[in-house]
Amino acid sequence: MKKIILFIGIILIGVGIYFSFDSSKKEVQEKIIALEDKDVEKSIFKKYYSKAIKTVDKMSLDEKVGQLFLVRYEKEKTSSQANYYPGGYILFARDFENHTKDSIKSELKKLNELNKYPLVLGVDEEGGFVTRVSRFKAFREEAFKAPKDYYLEGGYKLLEEKENEKLSLLKELGLNLNLAPVADLSVNKDDFIYNRTFGEDKDKTSEYITNMVKYANNNKINSCLKHFPGYGNNKDTHTGIAIDERSYETFENEDYLPFKAGIKENVPTILVSHNIVKAMDDKYPASLSKKVIKELREKLKFSGIIMTDDLEMEAVKSYVTEGKAATMAINAGNDMIITSDFESMKDEVINSYNNKEITDETLNKAVIRIISWKYYSNIM
Repeated sequence: MKKIILFIGIILIGVGIYFSFDSSKKEVQEKIIALEDKDVEKSIFKKYYSKAIKTVDKMSLDEKVGQLFLVRYEKEKTSSQANYYPGGYILFARDFENHTKDSIKSELKKLNELNKYPLVLGVDEEGGFVTRVSRFKAFREEAFKAPKDYYLEGGYKLLEEKENEKLSLLKELGLNLNLAPVADLSVNKDDFIYNRTFGEDKDKTSEYITNMVKYANNNKINSCLKHFPGYGNNKDTHTGIAIDERSYETFENEDYLPFKAGIKENVPTILVSHNIVKAMDDKYPASLSKKVIKELREKLKFSGIIMTDDLEMEAVKSYVTEGKAATMAINAGNDMIITSDFESMKDEVINSYNNKEITDETLNKAVIRIISWKYYSNIM
């Protein structure tokens, strides 16, 4: 009799475990459905969302928040910053000075080994006015010219040749993101942004952006359109706030077109400026504005990574007085924050989350998109 009772007990326990496991599977499924973006079905990262969700589901809050940051690289800080789980680093000219190809490759390899999660490693190698790598002879005999100069010299045939060379160099060094091309429109040589643009009208610039994104995608390296929603003739936001007085129709009929062209060509990332665009939001810089980010997501149908320009720029520092720039950026809808002040901004975001100023849904959407991008890019 005791054996029968024991046998029945074992069966009941087994049934209980089965239904418990089945129930947990349903809970996970419901959680996954709840976390999916409404635009995931059209996302260029669509194939990698399920894999990303499984990865993010195992992350701690500390790890999730760290992934939101693309950090200004300072070698002496990287060992301690590994404990903060950065999403990646952005390197500048001083980080390549006095290096050889082999030495920077070794340094970046060791940097990745320090970190639990593989890193986005980016650089602004636009060519011409902005070069971080090729200005040093250890990497190239002559710095890359501005794309428009190559185009004027030899059309798209020469431009493609030089872009392929540039992207191959970046990949060889261990970089996986070039924060270029510049999609801003400018035909006025007096504009602050002119020297970094294609210097042509909306149609020619749109064609240029299509080709530049295509070159990057063909080379399997990430490109980044900047500076949404379009810089226009505004002043330098590194030194202060720029107020854009142009009409909404100007953006809709002109500035948006190169960005639309890049999105159609599957550009994976777009960087948002710190300009205050009065036609969209007269209170907040574009990088902190829900209205501006909504334009990019809903009007232009962009499903990739949205990142801020450096939140340590004066245009933001002089505007945000409560020390909540990173919180505002995340709540506005940005996925990644470029910062020169990683540790304190990360602590700020964790405190904001704990104080319920940032929701689970907002945090998880951004992190899942970042991890799906890393899978998409073979970074992970």
